[in-house]
Order: sequence, then C-alpha cells, then structure tokens
Amino acid sequence: MFTDIYREIATAYSAAAAKAPGLKARFEAAGFDPAKVASLADLSRLPVMKKEELLKLQRENPPFGGFLAADLNDIARIYVSPGPIFEPALRGGAGHGLDLLFKAAGVSPGDVILNTWMYHLVPAGLLFDEAARAAGATVIPGGVGNRELQAQIIVETGVTSICASTAFFLALADTVTENYGREAWKVKTAFLGGEMGDWMAKRRRIEADYGVSTWAAYATADLGLVAYEDGGEGYAVHPDRVVQICDPVSGGPVAQGEPGEVVVTSRQAEWPMIRFGTGDSAFALESNDDGSVRRISALQGRVGAAVKVREIFVYPRVIEEVMIATPGAKAAQAVATRENNRDTLRISIVLQENADRAAADAAARRAFELHARLRADEIIFVDELPEDAPLLVNAKDG
Repeated sequence: MFTDIYREIATAYSAAAAKAPGLKARFEAAGFDPAKVASLADLSRLPVMKKEELLKLQRENPPFGGFLAADLNDIARIYVSPGPIFEPALRGGAGHGLDLLFKAAGVSPGDVILNTWMYHLVPAGLLFDEAARAAGATVIPGGVGNRELQAQIIVETGVTSICASTAFFLALADTVTENYGREAWKVKTAFLGGEMGDWMAKRRRIEADYGVSTWAAYATADLGLVAYEDGGEGYAVHPDRVVQICDPVSGGPVAQGEPGEVVVTSRQAEWPMIRFGTGDSAFALESNDDGSVRRISALQGRVGAAVKVREIFVYPRVIEEVMIATPGAKAAQAVATRENNRDTLRISIVLQENADRAAADAAARRAFELHARLRADEIIFVDELPEDAPLLVNAKDG
C-alpha cells in the first residue's frame, strides 16, 4: 500500500516539476529527484518549505510563485490569505475533504446547516458549504454578523447544525434562548473553529449547556483538510495527505509522542504542497507502518509560540490542558524565566470563589507534568489576570 502511495507521489511530482518552474527550482536547489521517491525516508530528503518562503516567492513571481502545475481553466477559485498569499482551488472535490468531517458527525440529507463562516477571499465559508452539501445537507449561507436575524433563521427554518466560531455560536445560542425560549432550540451538532484559551473546556460546556455534539477539523487554506475529528482521540489524517511531525529547525522527524511542526505532503500535485511546513505544532498519536502519521493530537500552538524549558518545548496548549484539569480554574498563565543559570516555570491560576486550593494545586501539577513531561517550579493562585493575557510567556531574556 505505502509503496503505491510513494510511487504515486513520485509520478505526480515529477510531472508537476515540468509544469511549475518554482517547484522545479526548489527541487534543483535541494538536489532532490522526485522520480526516486519510493519511501517516506526518500521524501524526507527534501527540506521543509515554510509558509513564509511561499509568500516571498509569490511576491517575487505573482500570483503563485511558479508553483501552479495546472492550467488556469483548471482553477475554480483563488483564495487570498493574510500576506497576501494566493491559494488556487482546483475544480472538483467536496470542500477539499471536509465532507469527511460532516459524515463522521452523522450529517445526512434532512439536516439544515447554518454556515456562519466568511464567504469572501478566505476559503472557510465556501469549503464548509461544499462539504455540507456533499454530505447531503441543506445549507443556509449566513456569513458573519446579523446575530438577531440569524437567530430568527435558526428557529424558523429548523436549523439542526451550525458552523461557527465558538464565540459566535455562543452568541447565537444565547440569542435564540433569550428571544424564543429553550424549546425553540433544535440544533444537534456544531462545527466549531479553534480558539486560544480554554477552547476544549468551552466545547464541553457547550455540549452540556446546549445539548449538542461539537466537532472540529484541522484545515489550512494551502492544503484544505489535513485531519478531522471522527469520534476518536485527536484528529484522523485525511487519506490523501502524508503527514509528518518534524523538528521545526532541522525538518527531521521526531519520535512519536514528541511535539513538533506539522509537515504535510498533498497527493494532489497540481498545487504542489510537498513537505509543506504549516507552522502548527502537534504530536503523533498513531503512526502508519511507513512512519507517516495516521492520527495527530489537538494542536499545541504555533511553532513560534513554544518556549523551551530545560530542553523541553512547552506549548500554550499545555496550559490550556492545565486549566481544563484544575477544578475551579477560571484563567491561567505560565511564565518561563531563567534564574541562577536554570530555566524555571511558574504557573499563575485564577480560581473561582470557594474553590479548594489544595485540590487545585495537586490537579494543576499533575496535568502540567503529564502534558509537558516536566515539573512546574511554582504554582501560585492570583485574584486576576488580564483578559487578554497569553497562556504562555517567555521571560527568559527579559
């Protein structure tokens, strides 16, 4: 099976290099022959390409940096991400694979989905729209804003599912409840976007308070769907993506369970994202026999957001897990410093009134050690933290 995958990659990317001068130049600069790819080790000889590099190449040679290996009439849309970075969407497909998420969640004909993601420039709105329709659902293209009107739409059309940011979903749910009563709420599933802070805790509260199941996917504008929730732990990798977890500096693979940068190779070589560094950090939960990743963890944060403490990279996601595991925790922040030539890490936690501090301290220490694989030097309880306080601060050079 895996031999066939790499044979397919070898054939597709050899042909792509003949059409895309930017890709050909990348291969030549690395001394890399795509025709000789027969394994993951062969593929890994190509250095990782960062998103910043793609942006630079596009500025030098707009719009696609010489990386498009398809004809213009093969492109259905051009998306524009901050930068700007131009991403071509080829004709065909079902939301670049997002239909797998909807099917895993049990969406089927008869479901009515309110899609509140943005429909212009960026891909989210259109990709969710295409994917939901591919799963057989009826879609209402709501876009962002108009909370009162969209609440009315939810009630009067019998919406059964909502695609939204976590914050906007909560705003809509509260508006429906306030204006129409809880009995008007018929929503069963919510497809939510990830946020900073205690996102998983928010999802659990949403499920308990509003009687919905929440679902998420990991997708980027460059690649479409990378991985999706299917009811198991973490995210199942899209079958048409070869995913690796790599050291963000060397680009080499890290051991299973170790956090690193998510590096993706798409098997659709018309837009040749081969060994593309997403800038996101995760770790492998399960691997395939060839060494590629079959299931990834929840994202730990951006690679640049990690702080190295005593030779271990700590990510903002670890502090989020501490908050989830600590009874009564309302907010938390970890600060890494360097004292007497030793890295130290202090976690500040805001607790609800009447919370048991001893129980909170023990739970926070256990959670941090479990997820970070090192011990916190100090845990303190404070009355408040700034509303926009980052989860993790590097003060070692301050």
